[in-house]
Amino acid sequence: MKILCIGEALIDMICTDTGRSLSEGEHFLKKPGGAPTNVAAAIAALGGNVLLAAKVGDDPFGRQLVDVMKDFGVSTIWMSLDKSSFTTFAFVSLMQDGGRDFVFNRGADGQLSTDDVQHINLDEVSIVHFGSATAFLPGPLQEAYVSLLHRAREGGQFISFDPNYRNLLFGDKKESFVEQSWTFLKQCHFFKVSDEEAMLLTHQSSVVDAATVLAEGTSATFAITLGKEGTLLVHAGKTTTVPSIAVQAVDTTGAGDAFVGAVLHQLSNFSLPMIQAMDTDDWKKIIANANKAGARTCEYMGAMEAFKHLNRTIFY
Repeated sequence: MKILCIGEALIDMICTDTGRSLSEGEHFLKKPGGAPTNVAAAIAALGGNVLLAAKVGDDPFGRQLVDVMKDFGVSTIWMSLDKSSFTTFAFVSLMQDGGRDFVFNRGADGQLSTDDVQHINLDEVSIVHFGSATAFLPGPLQEAYVSLLHRAREGGQFISFDPNYRNLLFGDKKESFVEQSWTFLKQCHFFKVSDEEAMLLTHQSSVVDAATVLAEGTSATFAITLGKEGTLLVHAGKTTTVPSIAVQAVDTTGAGDAFVGAVLHQLSNFSLPMIQAMDTDDWKKIIANANKAGARTCEYMGAMEAFKHLNRTIFY
């Protein structure tokens, strides 16, 4: 069954002069990115049937993003080339103190509108994944996001959500992010959050307390990722920790997106009623496989490079 991902497609410009600010750095590595773009690539790499709804600039960088998705096997029929906007860029440099020097040049990704997505035939889609870090910023994408959520609820699609909080994007607008996230948390069937996101969204100081609040406030099955410690799975009121596998980590970029992609690829083999009938043991197997996908991604530099090495046979 087809999976639809919606959100940003962008270019990450990573300063390779470690410890130097963006103004001082001279060498940059250009990498395709965007959380939903990564998820779509991971699904395709695992053999899934996936479409990406996103807007990029009608420029060399936007065309590169389209080509990269095509190379992975992602359907780009709903990727739009915008002649009036440039492709979105995120510039980042890792400082000596562990902080990040970050500049976000938002362009075409935020211009994906309700009109752009209204003709998507959801009857051909079994799962809709909302995983955009930028969708809760003001602009057309914000409206398109909510519009598609309502259509998916009415159409009976399985809804997945990953808030992908980025402090460097929201700063003093955290509460707006939290409020908008809860709209999706309450309406989705599955969501994934990091331990930090879980505490942010619930205003709790521990993962255990955050999980309790999320379980009380939603009806979804959900996963709280804990890095090398594995994943906290909450299903039908039961909480269990699913261990991950040990790897030699090189780069954690895209690990969460690979996790989500592996979950959705596995779920795409089942109808919504079949998924709703799954028990905790079924979900533990799905999460264990997803943990492997996320861990394996950390063995390579860059998300897209890692996804090339995802082999579905190692997960099942």
